[in-house]
Amino acid sequence: MKRRTAEPYRIKAVEPLTILTYEERMEALKRAGYNTFLIDSEDVYIDLLTDSGTSAMSDKQWAAIMMGDEAYAGSRSWKRLEQAVRDVYGFRYIIPTHQGRGAENILSQLKIQDGDYVPGNMYFTTTRAHQELNGAAFVDVIIDEAHDSCSEYPFKGNIDILKLHNLIDEVGSERIPYLCLAVTVNLAGGQPVSMENMREVYRICRNYGIEVMFDATRCVENAYFIKEREEGYSTKSIAAILKEMFSYSDGCTMSGKKDCLVNIGGFLAMNDEELYTRARELVVVYEGMPSYGGMAGRDMEAMAQGIYEAIDDHYIEHRIHQVRYLGDQLIETGIPIVRPIGGHAVFLDARAFLPHLKQEDFPAQALAAALYLDAGVRSMERGIVSAGRNKVTGKHNQPKLELVRLTIPRRVYTNNHMDVVADSILSLYQKKDQICGFQMVYEPPTLRFFNARFSPLSASGELMGGEGHTVSVN
Repeated sequence: MKRRTAEPYRIKAVEPLTILTYEERMEALKRAGYNTFLIDSEDVYIDLLTDSGTSAMSDKQWAAIMMGDEAYAGSRSWKRLEQAVRDVYGFRYIIPTHQGRGAENILSQLKIQDGDYVPGNMYFTTTRAHQELNGAAFVDVIIDEAHDSCSEYPFKGNIDILKLHNLIDEVGSERIPYLCLAVTVNLAGGQPVSMENMREVYRICRNYGIEVMFDATRCVENAYFIKEREEGYSTKSIAAILKEMFSYSDGCTMSGKKDCLVNIGGFLAMNDEELYTRARELVVVYEGMPSYGGMAGRDMEAMAQGIYEAIDDHYIEHRIHQVRYLGDQLIETGIPIVRPIGGHAVFLDARAFLPHLKQEDFPAQALAAALYLDAGVRSMERGIVSAGRNKVTGKHNQPKLELVRLTIPRRVYTNNHMDVVADSILSLYQKKDQICGFQMVYEPPTLRFFNARFSPLSASGELMGGEGHTVSVN
């Protein structure tokens, strides 16, 4: 008999959750323009919008906050964060930022010139925005399996070596300032990159004088998948795997709000002293002094502690298995999701879930709205809305994956919450034909998924027919 496991922590404080009626949820959804980003958190029962900044901090992190040194320059807290990054990730130089996109902005301004190309293993929204705003074109060189939600390939985040060579041959290595390697790949479904692929990509890039910069936001989750799936790593610690991973890079951007287990903060790290000097000059313009970069001393203390906690093998095993707990339930009931199950979220395949809707009807946006309406569960669209428009043609970018992301915050919810989510999704799947598509009634020019507003395409003006679920607590 398979023995059941429990969380590797115990609960010391609780936060009551809001439970609205179906009618109240309908009103909240309409006020938000059917965009889950615009729903007030106090109107949400189970919040799976993002794992960014939504982690529960440990008792040691809360204690560390009280040790925060708020000196404007050269604080103790900065020194502790700097040492933690060096210990765990191995980089020589660190530039603190208010969050990951602050690091993306600085990197893009330092490295990109107009007309450059930045290859990567599938785009991420803010990363690509900064690259394009600085004059580069993003080029997706991820393997084809990443665009197939049904493929069980274990490392769907891998770079396609042939695609990378073809790009270098086409545009020339001098027009490629760096390769952006995400570990894991968010928009592919939280899919990892193998150590073998990292090693080969780094070798190729070094031969051509191209730097490799990691988007390291969920690097600990990637390390766990290497330990679990790649030959030769099953007996290695997460800490050892991480060190080897980063040895195949020249630097990284980090949103500390994910695998550093804090609510705010990030950093840009590198080994190049000349790049570090330039970054120190630029961080003052956009973030703050090089010894705080947009974070308070208490934030840096909490992040330093979180960096060490995240590499605990028991923590990361439970984190991955809780995501898998939800995903396995959906697979067992026939719900179409991205497979294999990723590290930070379960991704519903909205195209397969709602086959009666065209992609231009925003099926993932409609499904995310329907899930909130049914049970107060907030999720996120990751499809045609997130992909934005082509800068040349003005038409919608049409990604092959049209997904709804159910993102699991770290150390926040129990598996009972995952059961509620699974039950709601199954209920929606049984009446999926009643869910209508959307039209966009307000479209921001950049990163439109944050603030766009929608209206249903149904004749009645309602998202779906029938009555919703009345949420209750046993």
